[in-house]
Amino acid sequence: MGLTTSPLVNGGQWTDDNSARHSALLHRLLDIGELLMASGAEVNRVEDTLTRMGKAYGASHMNVFVITTSIVITMIFPDGTERTQTRRIRNGGSTDFTLLEDLNALSRRCCRQPLPIEDLKERLDAIRSEPHSDFLYYAGNVVGVGSFTAFFAGTTSDVIAASILGLIVSAMRKRLGKITPTPVIDNFVGSFLTGCLLGGTVRALPFLHMDAIMIGEVMLFVPGIAMTNAVRDVLSGDTMAGMMRLLESLLWTVALACGFMASLALINMLS
Repeated sequence: MGLTTSPLVNGGQWTDDNSARHSALLHRLLDIGELLMASGAEVNRVEDTLTRMGKAYGASHMNVFVITTSIVITMIFPDGTERTQTRRIRNGGSTDFTLLEDLNALSRRCCRQPLPIEDLKERLDAIRSEPHSDFLYYAGNVVGVGSFTAFFAGTTSDVIAASILGLIVSAMRKRLGKITPTPVIDNFVGSFLTGCLLGGTVRALPFLHMDAIMIGEVMLFVPGIAMTNAVRDVLSGDTMAGMMRLLESLLWTVALACGFMASLALINMLS
């Protein structure tokens, strides 16, 4: 199976081979936890997944502590030996249901029949590097923006303009995510540029309704899933993690509002 669940003892000490295997296993579990957090999973799901996988790989007891910025795993093996590792999480706040589904499928497979550690690493690398469809990303954003604009009493012209702007904003956000250091700055810069682009469009085409189009564009930035997960974490008993995620979501929302307000102030000043 690729993992020795009972330690090999030599004079009362762990052998290098057994220690290395348990260390490698902890690294793989931390990799899975980090990817789950990066794909938008709630804290309870991450803790439950890592606990089940650890027991499937031979741990008699698992202590898993997860918050939005850190994962701590302690594995206790049948002979009483404990192994602990910690991982600092820096890539959070995004949502990727495809990645989340792949990780869930992998964890269920390992719980049924654990993969060798080497194979588990290869599978994780394959999931991490698997290409995603840009078409679905852009299509979903365009449909979402257009639908919200229509819902808030936008005209046909407003919906068309909002959809085109949504396509441009989606491409811009893809680039900004790679150069901005935090989601707060990403939301502020993205909303500011979107507001400026929208203001320029409405000035060039005065028959458009700025309010309806802006509501549609705002929906590209609102951290709805993060807020929902924060409430779920609190209700499931992970109060600290839920409050941290909720505070992050509120900061992102404040940055979003400030960005649009700054763009509107600039447009009014120039006009």
